[in-house]
Amino acid sequence: MADETKIGYPEATAIGIGGMVGGGIFAVLGLAVKLTEGGAPVAFGLAGLVALVTAYAYTRLSVTHPSQGGTVAFLDRAFGAGLFTGSLNLLLWISYIVMLSLYAYAFGSYGAELVPGGDPVLWKHVLISGCILAITALNLFSAKLIGAAEDWIVGIKLAILLLFVGIGLWGIDSARLMPQAWSSPLPLAAGAMTIFLAYEGFELIANAAKDVRRPHKTLPLAFYSAVGFVMLLYMAIAAVAVGNLPVDQIVAAKDYALAAAAEPFLGHTGYMLISVAALLSTASAINATLYGSARLSYIIAKDGELPAVLEKKIWNRPIEGLLITTVATLAIANLTDLSSLSTMGSAGFLLIFAAVNAANVKLARQTGSQRWLSLTGVGLCLGALASLIWHAATTAPQHLWILAGMLGLAVLIEGGFRLMTTRQPRPSGRDD
Repeated sequence: MADETKIGYPEATAIGIGGMVGGGIFAVLGLAVKLTEGGAPVAFGLAGLVALVTAYAYTRLSVTHPSQGGTVAFLDRAFGAGLFTGSLNLLLWISYIVMLSLYAYAFGSYGAELVPGGDPVLWKHVLISGCILAITALNLFSAKLIGAAEDWIVGIKLAILLLFVGIGLWGIDSARLMPQAWSSPLPLAAGAMTIFLAYEGFELIANAAKDVRRPHKTLPLAFYSAVGFVMLLYMAIAAVAVGNLPVDQIVAAKDYALAAAAEPFLGHTGYMLISVAALLSTASAINATLYGSARLSYIIAKDGELPAVLEKKIWNRPIEGLLITTVATLAIANLTDLSSLSTMGSAGFLLIFAAVNAANVKLARQTGSQRWLSLTGVGLCLGALASLIWHAATTAPQHLWILAGMLGLAVLIEGGFRLMTTRQPRPSGRDD
């Protein structure tokens, strides 16, 4: 009977798909088209391949070392609880905050376009701040309210996206997708990595590994099915968008591009459908990521890598971590633009995923892994990060300072904490 309470293949796969098809595609489609033009479907495919190779490392580590700590536990187990690992774990928290900011930015952008006669810029910031504060309040007082509707929200947004693809495929102008319509190879690769954060959610399957039924069979199928399905979905969405709406019009509507792309073949009804799906999707993604980020700060503190105050719970919730995450998200979402958010988030997760691939290389004997596959993953993630940095250096040098600030902040907080504390690190997952 106990086995019946565990998660099966459909539920585990849904966790990964729901994590990826959160708010990412609604937020970054316009940016992807701006950077890669008619090559947007190829860009989503390239980013998906990096995610698929990294999913191998997550699969092997999750099967061998199941833990609610997920990424944090894998890094601690492979590299020990030191400055390096603590800084990476903090970078993961910061990257989650950036993702929250991206979702809130997308919520505000789509919502502002639905306000008749209002100032879009003003309403965007009002909605950004309002959704963050409202969902923080829900997490404080009624965390299950949105969570209870999560399955319905995932179902609704997938149905709307599949409708978008199913109808839009018939109206594609194939000339807009030909290689001559693509950006040149280096910008294409860099653009693919700038929107890589649209795939980061598959790692959430690892957090549920301890609760999965027949993990040796279920986890590999769930990881690969989730990433494979989402990769095909993203490529199809990008193809329909570029094939039905000229690139310059998609770029002009960059912050709400998916809704604009639906209008040529679904009319105003399609525009409204996609906008509603975007609002539902980003709201549910903010809720899930806000809860996960607060829980992540609790896990890092419990491991002795952050102050003990973040380890305390009130009403069975890590309130301090939740409030810090909220304040940081409010600042970043309101003070940065879409391109900066996407660059920051993608860079953070590419570095984290390179480290997870490296962890699987180091633990290959324990996990029964093919080292070359995870070494390939390390190379792909670092190569992707290099192309992203190259693109930032040539087009928006200020983004390099933002990336340096993310890394510096993680190392500074962890290094400063270690100098001032007598707490002994306790690696996550050792006695799960």
